[in-house]
Amino acid sequence: QVQLVESGGGLVQPGGSLRLSCTASGNIDTINVLAWYRQAPGKQREAVAGAIQGDRTNIQDSVKGRFTISRDDAKNTVYLQMNFLKPEDTAVYYCNAGSHFYTGYTGGYWGQGTQVTVSS
Repeated sequence: QVQLVESGGGLVQPGGSLRLSCTASGNIDTINVLAWYRQAPGKQREAVAGAIQGDRTNIQDSVKGRFTISRDDAKNTVYLQMNFLKPEDTAVYYCNAGSHFYTGYTGGYWGQGTQVTVSS
């Protein structure tokens, strides 16, 4: 059993920045990838970025160049640094733990989500 807790969401103006964090606990030896997904109202949940132990990362084209994912293995924590935020980035951001980068599309463990709102 794995538990994930996200934090760092909030309201920010376009062009601003936020840093999300997700900390895993429980049976953490069973997880391989910590990843970020997001879901906007009326839309499907989509992958944003993932990180494997050892700093191997995968960032989706929709946020590449603006978002950066990093992982602190000692703290079992993954971060999502979001810069140059746009209104279309508005969504609930979820943390997922699983075996590969896209585990979240079929399963894995989920956090409760943190709301990110980009608006003037």
